[in-house]
Amino acid sequence: MSGGMLPQDDIDEVLVSAWRLLARGTADRREGFHTMSAATIGLDGRPRNRTVVLRGVDSLTRTLRFHCDRRTDKCAELSADSRIALLGYDPHAGVQLRVEGTTMLHIDDAVAEEAWSGSPPSNRANYGSVPPPGEIIRTGGDYALMATGEEGGRGEFCAILVRIESLEFLHLAREGHRRARFRWEGARVEATWLVP
Repeated sequence: MSGGMLPQDDIDEVLVSAWRLLARGTADRREGFHTMSAATIGLDGRPRNRTVVLRGVDSLTRTLRFHCDRRTDKCAELSADSRIALLGYDPHAGVQLRVEGTTMLHIDDAVAEEAWSGSPPSNRANYGSVPPPGEIIRTGGDYALMATGEEGGRGEFCAILVRIESLEFLHLAREGHRRARFRWEGARVEATWLVP
């Protein structure tokens, strides 16, 4: 989806393209939006930023999904303040997406169970490390991962849904950049062009 394949002046098509790029990111780890930078408000009030792997996209409910260990700072921060901002860039498409929204943490419910069941066993081992994420250790490898069986790490697994309230699309192109913003209030979307 390079330069000429992206919409230039049809704002409705811009939004369709944004959802398509996000969906491709969940399906293929080589796509630009497979990982995004997630910014939260730290418990000390300072901004915090880290990379998350996009695991699900639903344009009908305007949600994105990523996973983490429930013992991380990220979970504590989002429990205290559900606001989040995500930033991604796809160099092949020349598109930057900025997303703002609120999060819902799912640990012991149907959403978490479905996300866990859909995760490959090799990914499941990333949850439930000993000691917990963020703990000080003596050397870089001084920790253990859970076994990759059915339940390994399930007790520490958290699926996080982001309900999108605002999405900004920036397409960088030699023939002219395009920038659009989409804001939702209920089911209604306000779409506006912005100067890039």
